Amino acid sequence: MIRLGLLGGTFDPPHYGHLVAANEVAWQLHLDRVLWLPARQNPLKRGEPSSSAEDRCEMVRLAIAGNPLLELSRLDLDRPPPSYTVDLLELLHRDDNELFFLVGADILPELARWRSPEEILRLARLVVVNRPGAPPPDIARLTALHPHVSARVDLVTVPGVAVASRDLRARVRGDQPIRYLVPPDVERYVAEHGLYQE
Repeated sequence: MIRLGLLGGTFDPPHYGHLVAANEVAWQLHLDRVLWLPARQNPLKRGEPSSSAEDRCEMVRLAIAGNPLLELSRLDLDRPPPSYTVDLLELLHRDDNELFFLVGADILPELARWRSPEEILRLARLVVVNRPGAPPPDIARLTALHPHVSARVDLVTVPGVAVASRDLRARVRGDQPIRYLVPPDVERYVAEHGLYQE
């Protein structure tokens, strides 16, 4: 049985908060690997500007290089938009693996807005990762979605890295440094490709 972590997102750009969470969850839950799944189009972020799918995919590749636990997957990028988590889980679900879907504690209240949250909880264990400044996860709110939710949720505390992609984009637009907030190769890629400029 393969224990497979799944980390989806726009990753615009990927940063040390993503990396710390993926690595810590893999270690604490004894995962065999964590797939990074850049989203082609997040249905909850329609209309928001973002870098191209190829730029975001390349930044993930650069960010995770050298860590054998972390693997880039183009599964979502190579499908037509929008990106629904339940569709990805259905594609990845097999009898020989157990899926662990990573979400930040700040995302948990939005789960009810996602497509087929009950099916998401059936197909994968939900790994709720704390993020600095986020309220403690409210599992009771999820109980209304699925009667056995507590048996399908893992709470993981990770070392705090208080950084968000939207803040990094704003820093670049404001000509502020992002060094030590993203891996050096990601910082270089952002600069060389003029990402997040007005």
